[in-house]
Amino acid sequence: MTRKPDGPLRRGWTTGACATAATRAALLRLWGGSFPKDVQITLPKGEVPVFALAHTDAGDGWAEVGITKDAGDDPDVTHGALIIVRVAQSAGGGVTFHAGEGVGMVTKAGLPIGVGEPAINPVPRQMMTAQVEELAAAFGQPADIAITVSIPGGAQIAQKTWNPRLGILGGLSVLGTTGIVRPFSCAAWIASIHRGVDVARAGGVDHVAGCTGSTSEAAVQKLMGLPDHAMLDMGDFAGGMLKYLKRHPVPRVTIGGGIGKLTKLAQGALDLHSGRSQVDFQALAVMCGDPRLAQANTALQAYEIAGKPMAQAVADRALAVVQTGFGGEMQFDIVVIDRAGTILARAGA
Repeated sequence: MTRKPDGPLRRGWTTGACATAATRAALLRLWGGSFPKDVQITLPKGEVPVFALAHTDAGDGWAEVGITKDAGDDPDVTHGALIIVRVAQSAGGGVTFHAGEGVGMVTKAGLPIGVGEPAINPVPRQMMTAQVEELAAAFGQPADIAITVSIPGGAQIAQKTWNPRLGILGGLSVLGTTGIVRPFSCAAWIASIHRGVDVARAGGVDHVAGCTGSTSEAAVQKLMGLPDHAMLDMGDFAGGMLKYLKRHPVPRVTIGGGIGKLTKLAQGALDLHSGRSQVDFQALAVMCGDPRLAQANTALQAYEIAGKPMAQAVADRALAVVQTGFGGEMQFDIVVIDRAGTILARAGA
């Protein structure tokens, strides 16, 4: 995991903001006759960033601009990617969107964009359409433009994202609701969990699993025989997953994780990050009926002292926590796993 830098963090710009700026600059060449030196856009909340042009090209009836994505201090895999937009005059039909190299196509229902569409999300589409309408009015042109977004190398970068699991194939998504990348924000991760739930439900999946890491995920997926699109990238955000599932239920939910993370869940924590929740060893000793655990320094050390009875107590209590807070329509089970992927305890369905 990338370590958060010390000191103030520099924010960045989403792929959607970069595509919008590239759209504006390309239209200025198509209708105005020349590329600007740089381009300024207004984001949904009023910010007015300025973008430098990294690539330009034009031909008969089309122009394209590339802008290098700057994600600020966020460890975004798309930082440094070139976001290229080609605008071309079309014969009616308004504004249409197309996927070029490195932009994915939607193949599963449940996402904000329909199956068969390029993975350009609604807000970036709205932002780019607004640029077309504004500049068409300014230059006296019909607002009939085909917009093609390309991200060279995007297919390779996408393998490091959740896109393949969500059914977005062939490349990256053009994302962003505010246009701003806030460094080390939890919002993007939680939004991806939500999209995973949406895709699972739309596909008729009746059993999903959220795990704290790759080892627990592999163990749970094998244990339960679940397909990739039933696996939710929960990470530390148990609350983000469970709260969304309560509003959008799936019949069966498995939660898997290591002894430390699930001990915190058993003690009522819904954010399992080490910086935002800690194991209460006094309470753990009471829960397990083993006074020795009050002196432990880590959950792993507590497990080494108490063994599988502690793991089973954690599984049982974690199950009670999620059933009490999020049960009703859903059946839960808990799987506690060690660092080697061995199952230490199970509770539930």
